[in-house]
Amino acid sequence: MHMADALIIPATAGVMYAASGAAAAYSIHKVRQEHAPEKIPVMGVMGAFVFATQMINFTIPGTGSSGHLCGGLLLSAILGPYAGFLTMIGVLLVQCLFFADGGLLALGCNIWNMAFYGCFVGALLIWKNIMQNGASKKKITIASILGCVITLQMGAFSVCMETYLSGVSSLPFGAFLAAMLPIHLAIGLVEGLITAAVLCFIYESRPELLWGIGWNSAPKARFSLGKTLGILAAAAAAIGGILSLFASALPDGLEWALERVAGTAELPAAGAAFDAAQSIQNKTSFLPDYALPGSESAAGTTVSGLVGALITAAVCVAVALAFHFFRNKKAGSGRKAIG
Repeated sequence: MHMADALIIPATAGVMYAASGAAAAYSIHKVRQEHAPEKIPVMGVMGAFVFATQMINFTIPGTGSSGHLCGGLLLSAILGPYAGFLTMIGVLLVQCLFFADGGLLALGCNIWNMAFYGCFVGALLIWKNIMQNGASKKKITIASILGCVITLQMGAFSVCMETYLSGVSSLPFGAFLAAMLPIHLAIGLVEGLITAAVLCFIYESRPELLWGIGWNSAPKARFSLGKTLGILAAAAAAIGGILSLFASALPDGLEWALERVAGTAELPAAGAAFDAAQSIQNKTSFLPDYALPGSESAAGTTVSGLVGALITAAVCVAVALAFHFFRNKKAGSGRKAIG
């Protein structure tokens, strides 16, 4: 659901940057109030994991379309909504700057559509309420599916609203909405199942990693924190470096909807703001479209998956250290350790 710059005008971009920036500032404030330094490597590993899984487009049977994980609910069910949101920003920023995935002008929209709903609506309103009286695999599965379906529908609706407010005449609101919502309903169902599988693994392996669950209902941890993170890091490397080679080549839900409504997945864009954003991305994206420049070799996908996951992990950890996340010792006096 990564929006390109051509889908919005600078005014819409500015509003969405402001909204996403406000949510990020509030999240930084909240995370700095926590004392859980062991979550810093979790941010890095899970950021890398979500980056890698987003490279796997899965086919939606009978549609000619594909979808991929967003990851907002997955991150927030582990890190909490605020750290999860900041980690998602790290993922989207790396994708935008280094891989030209999603427009720089549209980054505020993409953060809102792909991160805000999953992290705040999915985690605070759906996940937390379902888990408040204790967790189980059944409840994790229900929360994952409901959370992913509802928040992906909200994100798809926002894409349509943002293009409507931008006056994109080739995308009539009603027709675009009629194309976007059904395909993202299917994508949300698949994402929900994938999210549930990952969270159920963590529930069995290291339940203390899950946010908002009742401690009395949690099973005894099977693995140490280090081993659990090691498994997830290895999975990120395997997904990004190997499984990404087998991703569906079909257009994703947004591209599919654009082709159905506008007849093309790439709308023209012109203007100083668009040119400036494109110029920056041309300079920063060293693996555009997850490929080696001037080459169609499959090695480009593997390199992109591995390098992107490493950069995302590094960015998330570096930001956590720079802003002193999870370092409020006064808040940790009565907290249960997960180390």
